[in-house]
Amino acid sequence: MTITDMRQRTRIKLCGLTRPEDVEHAVAAGADAIGLVFYPPSPRNISLTQAAVLARLVPPFVTTVGLFVNPTAEQLEQASTAARLSLLQFHGDETPEQCHALARAVKRPFLKAFRVRPDTKPADLLEYDRICRAGGDLYSALLLDTWVDAYGGGGKVFDWSLIPEELAPRVVLSGGLNVQNATEAVLRVQPYAVDVSSGIERGKGIKDGEKMRAFVGAVRRADASLYHGIPEGTP
Repeated sequence: MTITDMRQRTRIKLCGLTRPEDVEHAVAAGADAIGLVFYPPSPRNISLTQAAVLARLVPPFVTTVGLFVNPTAEQLEQASTAARLSLLQFHGDETPEQCHALARAVKRPFLKAFRVRPDTKPADLLEYDRICRAGGDLYSALLLDTWVDAYGGGGKVFDWSLIPEELAPRVVLSGGLNVQNATEAVLRVQPYAVDVSSGIERGKGIKDGEKMRAFVGAVRRADASLYHGIPEGTP
């Protein structure tokens, strides 16, 4: 097998961390990225002071992502500085043009959340990705989440078959992921990355270290199966 034949491992983002121990558990579990929420209505929202404390615990080569809903450039600048953010995640009604303008204002790349409805068509996802990509080089990827009548994730799974095969390798898959379905999600979709929040909690905004480790393990089992051709369920 050559390097070009090898599948890239799935990146893992553990989102909505609020306590120092959450960051420590996420890093120990092997997370590639941690997510910090800057949206006051969310039970996972943190202050700039909390963000600064958590950011100091993040080691090199682990990405710190800030989740925002319809933010101002000033809010982005304050959070980016306090939390040493490497990547922005827009989860509101921001248009692609607004996302690019905000990202340029703070000189950070961004993810744009697309909340998938039951009537969403594969072509809709391809077109939205095309529009975002055409706007400039600060666009990183779509984060696919489930449509709910509120901002942020609702802990529900959408129909993964709506994701076009050619788009899947560059999306971040979110929406109702947990220890029980993470392996299946990676095997079926084969996304670039997965993003989980409520699926690794023991209470709203309170992460569970054991669930973090189990989630990462579930993703890695899928990677092993895809990489080595190991049937799922093999010890």
